[in-house]
Amino acid sequence: MTDTVTQTISLALYRHVLLTIVGLENQVKTTRLMNAARDNMTSNAHINFITSGSYGEGLEMRGSDLDLLYVSKSIEVYENFRPALNTNVIYLSMETDDVKPCFTQLLVDQTDPQVLSELLEEFNGKHYVSSLLFKKEGLHEGNIDHAVHHIHGPCISDKNNNYDHALCLHCKTWISQASQWITRSSTSWPSYNVKQRILKHGVIFVPIGVKESPKEDIKWRISFSVGEKFLISTFKHTQLICYALLKILLKDIIVTYTECEDLLCSYFLKTIIFWISEELPQSIWKPENLIPCFMRCFSRLIYSVEYSVCLHYFIPENNMFENKIEGRAREKLLEKLYNLYSYGWRCLLFSDQISNIQAMWMNHIEPHALHTIGVTKILYSALSFKAHDVSSVEPDTSTYKRGIHQIVFCDKSSLKYLSTYYLSLFCRKYAQVYSLNSTIKCNKHLYKQYNSCDCLLLQNIYHDAVSGWLMLASFFYKFKQYSIALHITAYSLSKCNFEKLYRCMDILNIRDRLYDMQLVKRKSIVKMWKTMLVDALKFERNSLLMSNKLKMEVGNGAYRISSIVYANFLNILCHYHLNNVRQCQDCLHTLQIIIAENYCIENNPLFQSTANKILGIALQILGHKESA
Repeated sequence: MTDTVTQTISLALYRHVLLTIVGLENQVKTTRLMNAARDNMTSNAHINFITSGSYGEGLEMRGSDLDLLYVSKSIEVYENFRPALNTNVIYLSMETDDVKPCFTQLLVDQTDPQVLSELLEEFNGKHYVSSLLFKKEGLHEGNIDHAVHHIHGPCISDKNNNYDHALCLHCKTWISQASQWITRSSTSWPSYNVKQRILKHGVIFVPIGVKESPKEDIKWRISFSVGEKFLISTFKHTQLICYALLKILLKDIIVTYTECEDLLCSYFLKTIIFWISEELPQSIWKPENLIPCFMRCFSRLIYSVEYSVCLHYFIPENNMFENKIEGRAREKLLEKLYNLYSYGWRCLLFSDQISNIQAMWMNHIEPHALHTIGVTKILYSALSFKAHDVSSVEPDTSTYKRGIHQIVFCDKSSLKYLSTYYLSLFCRKYAQVYSLNSTIKCNKHLYKQYNSCDCLLLQNIYHDAVSGWLMLASFFYKFKQYSIALHITAYSLSKCNFEKLYRCMDILNIRDRLYDMQLVKRKSIVKMWKTMLVDALKFERNSLLMSNKLKMEVGNGAYRISSIVYANFLNILCHYHLNNVRQCQDCLHTLQIIIAENYCIENNPLFQSTANKILGIALQILGHKESA
């Protein structure tokens, strides 16, 4: 294949993966900023939240799950010394004698063995924190979502393995095991500034030992996941797409062979691309060189399997293939890899994500379509949607104040807007658990409650165009101010039309919503959602803003309702309490038409089922029991 042909195919492949899998460069940056803003907002005095894994790196690919690190602030690890005593912090020291590189044991000062007593195991008179007991304790922590319920490797996972929480410990200083990494690289990657950021962060310890090793349950793995995020953030987009292609090669092709499904993981591929990035000049990573770069990584993977050597990027003394890629399994894997490699770049065509050759040869894409693709990918991001709920902390005043501080003192406008977005989501939750005791006889106290909740709800209108206003209308309904609630629902309904964006909508129709590209393309994603996104209304568990009529039917669990359905339902409730019989019947008729025609309701069976349930409740309230 000539260089010209290779470059042409590389560009076509680059464009295809860019548009259908990885996303545009700005969109990847937005995803990373969203993660940073959310992590900063949800972290508190006890825990630092860090979005990790592929999504934390800005990639959302088929089969990706949501990886979250919960890093304790009340326990700190040090390698060689114990710092000045802080009564609010428990200090542990590393012990690496007779422990495999990249792992350690965590020792509690033997003069105080009662510290963490329920998590300790004793060996030779020393007290070690058990990684196994630490994970089990994490199952009962209050900041872990109730849906997660089992241990999966170093993590706590939900029953469908959609997301993983790893409860971790932190060492704020760099460790000697990885000291050679500081001066190893002789190329421009990673840069000095990036290295300093990584060194400044230190390392993390995740609760898992070397499988089937002596004292496995008291060993901890040393993790560089935050440093790896820093490294991947420096990738050129061609590097990122090459990394995505390696993941596709693994997930869609290699693991489909039964003999190979448990031998390789994405972390090995990440390690390979780190080593190659360190070896090659950054100028190599261009779209027209995508295929040669990918094949070089593939060749390195084969070499690693052939010689059973895959050295950890930060601690090369740790051969990750040791006692793993060997014997008959290694021979089978090597056979499959050689077979795939014989196809050259065409081996990727075995993946249905790449197999559409015709799409790869698109010569021109309108800016309108590019923008639509970027908006669609973020709007349809399942992991972003999960992260809103999974990583949120229990609402309190300190988190709210931290969010305000983050917005006021943020110098970067894009991060400020995203912080505003997440504060809006936080206020949606906080307002629903804020005490609203209307039976209080002290008018001054009730007035203070009223104003505080009202203030929270006014800051809840920045994550979309409608649902925040409807939550405010629910607040006025709760305080029997039905006329004000009706004014707000009328305003909200004026925004529920086919020119807006909805989650779960037909992707092809999004193009028609972005009608004024000159206006929209200059807006940040948050500003655009504020004016164009009609999101569903979410009542939190035990919400104090849910009407009693609705709560009697659906209970105290979390509940999502299509905004247009809820707005009409709230109209019915308000007119019912105002004895406006004619208006009640008109609103009921409107609700029936909306549901029958599926007008502006998310294209999702769950929302459609909820809409019918809401209609049944409305019919029952108005006395139409047989219809209900």
